Amino acid sequence: MSLVVAVVGPTATGKSDLGIALALALGGEVVNTDAMQLYRGMDVGTAKVPPAQRRGVPHHLLDVLEPDEDATVADYQSRARAVLDDLAGRDRRAVAVGGSGLYVRALLDRMDFPGTDPELRARLEERAEREGSRALHAELATLDPVAADGIGPRNARRVVRALEVIALTGRPYSASLPQHVYEVPAVQIGLDCDRPTLDARVAGRVERMWADGLVAEVEGLAARGLGRTASRAVGYAEVLAVLRGEIDEDEARTRTVAGTRRLARKQMGWFGRDPRVHWLDAQDPELLARALDLVARADAGTLGPATDDPAPRRSLGS
Repeated sequence: MSLVVAVVGPTATGKSDLGIALALALGGEVVNTDAMQLYRGMDVGTAKVPPAQRRGVPHHLLDVLEPDEDATVADYQSRARAVLDDLAGRDRRAVAVGGSGLYVRALLDRMDFPGTDPELRARLEERAEREGSRALHAELATLDPVAADGIGPRNARRVVRALEVIALTGRPYSASLPQHVYEVPAVQIGLDCDRPTLDARVAGRVERMWADGLVAEVEGLAARGLGRTASRAVGYAEVLAVLRGEIDEDEARTRTVAGTRRLARKQMGWFGRDPRVHWLDAQDPELLARALDLVARADAGTLGPATDDPAPRRSLGS
């Protein structure tokens, strides 16, 4: 099996475009690692590349779930590993593209998936509704500071899951998380840019989402039914608040920009902690050539540790 090429990093840095260009250059196909792009009909708000703009490159693991379903990392890993086997059997390079860190890790690294207890999960979810996710996050910080540090207090679903695993296994949730060791041989290419540029890109993306019909998209999805995961996605949650009459569209746009910027910082924190990611400047006019050079050296076994790379990680800076 050829090394998987994974294009990672914060939202709005151009991962999709680079992924398609790499797939064309390497005889590859794109494997989605964005959790929200798994959903059918969630196109505008997730910046899913339209089929006509994919330049003939096959894309896998897009549109595989209904919006009322909840995505799980375990299900994703099963689907994604099957795609990798299929591509290897056809001698096609896998180019994984997306910013959902846990899904990238599920694709590439060994991960354990402890069982679930529906009754325990329901009790924890009820507590999250009644007490607020911050209260459960504080409890998680006491039981497993490492896990709490990696899960934001707003992410009620993951906080609940972490507390569920701790209760079921008697071990820290962080003990079940993947280590920075590949189970699937890969080279990770991270895209980053300076903070002002990233903020401007995010603002521009949100304006395009509105111009491209995000509100109409969410209206249609809401009529069919949105599950917990889909309804909390950045952009979708804000438009749903508009449809409920809680805020106006100007406020929704403002909140979506702020939420996307928070998401970008969270993604940068996740990928920035992975010492295997080789970072490139998203604005570099020679970006594709530099990325292909990284792949060639990785294939040849001559690529040094990512910590030796000269490119800085800048999007968290001033």
